[in-house]
Amino acid sequence: MKLSTACQALALGSLCFTLSAQADPGRKSTADLLNEFWSPDHISPFECRFGILNSTPFGLPRCMQASNIQYHLDRLYGIAEANDGNRAAGLPGYDASVDYIQTTLESAGYEVHIQPFPFNAFYPSGDGVLQVIAPTPTDYVWEEDFTYLSQTEPGDVTGTAVAVDVQLGPDNTSTSGCEPEDFAGFPAGAIAVIQRGACAFGLKATNAANAGAVGAVIFNQGNTEDRKGLINATLGGDYAGGIPVVFTTYDIGAGWAGQTDLQLHVVADVVREQTETFNVIAETERGDPDNVVMTGAHLDSVFEGAGINDNGSGSAALLELALQMKRAHPRNQVRFAWWGAEEAGLVGSTFYVNNLTPEEKARIKVYLNYDMIGSPNFGNFIYDGDGSDFDLAGPPGSAATEALFEKYFNLREIAFEGTEISFRSDYAQFFEDGIAFGGLFTGAEGIKTEAQAAKFGGEAGIAYDPCYHSACDDITNIDELALEINGDAAAFVTSWLSLSTRVIDEEIEAAEEPEPAPGVRSLQVQQAHDITHWGDKWIK
Repeated sequence: MKLSTACQALALGSLCFTLSAQADPGRKSTADLLNEFWSPDHISPFECRFGILNSTPFGLPRCMQASNIQYHLDRLYGIAEANDGNRAAGLPGYDASVDYIQTTLESAGYEVHIQPFPFNAFYPSGDGVLQVIAPTPTDYVWEEDFTYLSQTEPGDVTGTAVAVDVQLGPDNTSTSGCEPEDFAGFPAGAIAVIQRGACAFGLKATNAANAGAVGAVIFNQGNTEDRKGLINATLGGDYAGGIPVVFTTYDIGAGWAGQTDLQLHVVADVVREQTETFNVIAETERGDPDNVVMTGAHLDSVFEGAGINDNGSGSAALLELALQMKRAHPRNQVRFAWWGAEEAGLVGSTFYVNNLTPEEKARIKVYLNYDMIGSPNFGNFIYDGDGSDFDLAGPPGSAATEALFEKYFNLREIAFEGTEISFRSDYAQFFEDGIAFGGLFTGAEGIKTEAQAAKFGGEAGIAYDPCYHSACDDITNIDELALEINGDAAAFVTSWLSLSTRVIDEEIEAAEEPEPAPGVRSLQVQQAHDITHWGDKWIK
């Protein structure tokens, strides 16, 4: 693409002269020039002060410097260090993070809305215990042989182990514990041994409790090799079974299934309490309030660490984006959201969407999500809005949103890939309510392949973020290049859509079916999707 063509495509007008002045047509490509312009070693303190650069998809990425995002990360890390090493929702570190976002936005002139919402706070207080008391005493190893299911109730129970409708062997189709009838004849006071498969873990545990179980152990399904070990799973924030529940491996559970005289001891040393936490919402004064471009990132960390990549990176970038856009002149209103309790199961974003009126939902044209954009062994991943990579497309408008992110990476000639719509982040409820979405992700616990290492750099065979959900997700757990590239991408797409949502409008209009003639039944076929995660945890 020639420089002039790129300028025209971006509707830059006179700003193209800034880039043209740096051009050496004999030596540098458009991508080289854009890379230099968007990611310079430094910029003048006056460049982004007057709202000219801030108001275009060409200029705003230049204003989105990684050094400024890093400043906000330093502040979030300091907050975690002063509050037991974490910023988990419902705890003082999160409240201090909310205060930092709020005061920073208000100092820039934003009116900030703090939205409270209820949630079940869940924190491990200590290691669990899983033991066979009889006939052959055996101690199992915490986090190797078994772990907690998130949202388990605390408890210390002992009882006879009773297997519930298990189906062993490869290719099994276990529905263990999914129906109350599975517990016919279950002896009150026993510990239910339940196999994974078919339905939600919370349903299995609730059915066990209703049958008189004092506790439950759910073991992996074992129908395939990848369903034999431990997983990060949840009973769900609405779990009301009242009994402690732990998760163990397929081999351990299958070994118990045929024993009739097995006595188990289970301890869940956790805190689970109904409490309150907050979302932080702000929006530009300028722009059409009936055509909102919404951007979001979750602000909370896990209990185990400071959460600087997950998701300080997205939160800090969003804060810097809001500060830079305060000087912009959008045609469409831009709304910014820092979500609470994402790590507890997308609680804050789900509460927000579910409490919008139909009219308020209709005003949100698109939601842009930024969750982990500085992974140390990063890949550049764009949500697969058109379904071309993973066979699940987002609501109408999502394909156009993905294409805008692709445009940015293509302009810079930087490699990218699609990433699956897995419902593991805060776009989930927007998707469920039919709102177009898009966003960026640089990788979590997934393993980088050889092909990806060749494409993105970094090391194959290890996780994109080896410190995912760990104490080492600290201020050193950030790749500044990833932060710069993806922060600029967020600025480019947000700015573009703040000026025009035409590409999304056209896709939505094309997807709308004509109204049927009077008396003719309308059959709407919706795209089927099977949600296996809500947040980072398996739900079934």
